[in-house]
Amino acid sequence: MPAPPPTTDTPPSPASPDAPASPNPWHRYDPWAAPNPTPGAAVAAAPLQQTGAAIPTEQQRRKRAKKILVVGTVLVALVSGGVGGVVGAYLERNGGVEQVELPQAGQEAAGRDADSVAGIAARALPSVVTLHVSGSGEAGTGTGFVLDGRGHILTNNHVVEPAGADGDITVTFHSGETAKAEVVGRDGGYDLAVVRVRGVSGLKPLPLGNSDNVQVGDPVVAIGAPFDLAGTVTSGIISAKERPITAGGESGDASDISYVDALQTDAPINPGNSGGPLLDAQARVVGINSAIRSASDGSDLGGGQSGSIGLGFAIPINQGKRVAEELINTGKATHPVIGVTLDMNYTGDGARVGTKGSDGDAPVTPGGPGDKAGIEPGDIITEVDGQRIHSGSELIVKTRAHRPGDRLELTLQRDGEERTISLVLGSSDGD
Repeated sequence: MPAPPPTTDTPPSPASPDAPASPNPWHRYDPWAAPNPTPGAAVAAAPLQQTGAAIPTEQQRRKRAKKILVVGTVLVALVSGGVGGVVGAYLERNGGVEQVELPQAGQEAAGRDADSVAGIAARALPSVVTLHVSGSGEAGTGTGFVLDGRGHILTNNHVVEPAGADGDITVTFHSGETAKAEVVGRDGGYDLAVVRVRGVSGLKPLPLGNSDNVQVGDPVVAIGAPFDLAGTVTSGIISAKERPITAGGESGDASDISYVDALQTDAPINPGNSGGPLLDAQARVVGINSAIRSASDGSDLGGGQSGSIGLGFAIPINQGKRVAEELINTGKATHPVIGVTLDMNYTGDGARVGTKGSDGDAPVTPGGPGDKAGIEPGDIITEVDGQRIHSGSELIVKTRAHRPGDRLELTLQRDGEERTISLVLGSSDGD
């Protein structure tokens, strides 16, 4: 008889201790786990399979929201930092949104020490004038300074020379006031002239110093109108004294040559400074600026447009004072003379007295100072008051540095022998 089929209600028989327990399908159920393999069966490598997305829990949603918030905050910070950097760079280059106000020193007193360049200029400028001269197809600009309350102004002859006999001279004061001027007297040999303005009140004369007191290295200030720039102030020192300078003579007329025993200065002076004052530390005039040595042609201030190279020359005020007084009082200036005619073609050392006079005149003026002292034709003069001279021009310069009536000691050579003579300078009216 066949055995009856098993029923599901019948519990399974207990397994032996060595037999594996029968798996319970609801015990430790894991829907994501692979089914347990049959004992002894081979395990096949199955591919990964997606069986559907799981629904996130509330905690997972909160974590995800926090991540999104953190990322958003970082992005906002990065964008803000970039925008801030751009704005900061722009403000640094172009200023802030408010107006910029830079620090600055406050108002100071205008006064300066009396012996400073500014102090000297402040005292002297009201007495310095600019001259505009025209006539006979020529025109020029120069400088002058007030001598007295009567309207007399001292300047260079080459400044007023273009006006001729009927030209026009206009004087402009530091205040801007202008006035017409007329020539009182002028002298080409000294390169000095005096003009006068009328009807001008409140004139302030410049005090005159003593050029014999000036020493090399002393500070000086020059005032003038270089290239028509009125009221220009420059400063420097006295570079040398007693420089024998000849200037002018462009027309070929020997009487137009100026002989100056000059003060040399490195204070910059240029065309237009002519006739202006050279001042000491007490704002006193020690010289009249008259000539420059230029790199091109060495012309004087009236001749060309070359600029300053630090070699300027001024007529000593002691000479200027004497000549100005004579021009004001008589209209002419006297020249001290030795009474000899020099051989200006002589190229040796010293100044040689001519052997033939000009126009048939004797080379040594009969009865003149040289004749009385024993000078003879052909003598070579080598020293004046112990100072060596090297040419006829230097002898004239040294002579004109004195007044008529002054006594000179001359050293001369004759027939190879040296001797010393003493003479008193005579006088000759200037041209």
